[in-house]
Amino acid sequence: MPLLTSTILSTAVLSDAALRAGVWLTTSTTPSPSPTFGSYTGDEDLITPGWIGFAITFLIMVATVLLVLDMTRRVRRTRYRSEIRERLEAEAAAEDSAGKPE
Repeated sequence: MPLLTSTILSTAVLSDAALRAGVWLTTSTTPSPSPTFGSYTGDEDLITPGWIGFAITFLIMVATVLLVLDMTRRVRRTRYRSEIRERLEAEAAAEDSAGKPE
């Protein structure tokens, strides 16, 4: 029984320590002055990814469209193959039933 009590006690201590650390991290003050990353002093709404961001986005879009077209083509081909297989099986069954005398 002492082992169980010590396990529960250590779990409670660890939980309490985690709770205290979380409270400390969320209530800590932000550094003053706040850090700055660069010397841009203009309107931050005018910052854009530029032509490199556009090119990457465009390439991802083209790749996505090509993948969708390829997937559609493959699904259509699979569906047509199954329809042809069903027709051939139906024709074979019809020939077998017509070829056998009763």
